[in-house]
Amino acid sequence: MKITKIETATIEVPMKKPFRVAYGTTSVARNIIVNVHGENGLTGIGGTAGPVKVTGDTLASVKYVIDEVLAPAIVGLDSTDIEKITAVMDGIIVKNTAAKAAVDMALYDLTAKSAGLPLYKLLGGYKNTLETDYTLGIDEPEIMAREAMELKDMGFKTLKVKVGEEPGKDIERIKKIRQAIGNDVKIRLDANQGWKPKEAIRIIKTLEEYDIELVEQPVPYWDIDGLAKVTRSVDVPIMADEACHTLQDALMLIKKEAVDLINIKLPKCGGIFKALQIAHIAASAGMECMVGCMVETRASILPAVHLACGVKNITRADLDSAMYLKEDPVIGGATVENAMFNLSDEPGTGVKTVNIYGNNPEVSR
Repeated sequence: MKITKIETATIEVPMKKPFRVAYGTTSVARNIIVNVHGENGLTGIGGTAGPVKVTGDTLASVKYVIDEVLAPAIVGLDSTDIEKITAVMDGIIVKNTAAKAAVDMALYDLTAKSAGLPLYKLLGGYKNTLETDYTLGIDEPEIMAREAMELKDMGFKTLKVKVGEEPGKDIERIKKIRQAIGNDVKIRLDANQGWKPKEAIRIIKTLEEYDIELVEQPVPYWDIDGLAKVTRSVDVPIMADEACHTLQDALMLIKKEAVDLINIKLPKCGGIFKALQIAHIAASAGMECMVGCMVETRASILPAVHLACGVKNITRADLDSAMYLKEDPVIGGATVENAMFNLSDEPGTGVKTVNIYGNNPEVSR
């Protein structure tokens, strides 16, 4: 089915409260929404954040690359030829993975809609429900403990806690959170590259008594030897995030036995097509994966939900960012109850439209 047109729009949605991690604070979700139109009258919808501190992409660069570089090269191609289109995109511009991911998501949505299948079935059909964690941004220990208790009462069974700013305070944060929620809620940590290897080993060993499920990216992304040292030195499983962008990164991490798990993010790797490659090579090594997110709307969260539901080896999900938003501009898609995404049998991702102007005309039809 021929691609007839590709459109992009910028959307800004205020968050309920500022969200702080080791390398910055965010108060607004700024995303690009992509519509890929097919000759059969259907439209595939995708999106992305501008994760400048992770991939180097900005909203302006994403929009420019899609409008001026990718769209002219792929309009007129068959939307179901996703491997070919991926090769075309990689052949005309390197990196720019967030831009490529947004187009990739829209292509998969369009392909699944054209086939009359929900996307998760097209990707493997392993299950149709997915449990996500909820992430606590960095704050005072007492505030984080109170929020953790509220989230437990809402039905969340796994909390992801941002750390990596002040080691002493990080330990106090986890101690207070565990005291508040008891032992029946999992705690996973994300240091966002905030520690040095020896520091990470010391902190993680100290925190082992609080029953930590895993620690994500404890050291800088480039320090693979340091990451491997941490992994060898602690009992808590270590997960790569910023250290794994590409299939080649995943292969290197596996060969070096540098981590126990890999966090796949669509804007980071370039979309669903490449995410599948990473998940499959991890599976071949007996390594499980998680699917995570940036500060995104459900236009790009839901493709990641479908990916995780399609693939057996993706055993964990951190797909909560749309829950931070004051309003949801996305119409259609999965329902969420007690931290559980429930996918319907609607074709594609289920997203019908994205309202970028509040009550004004919508992006797509």
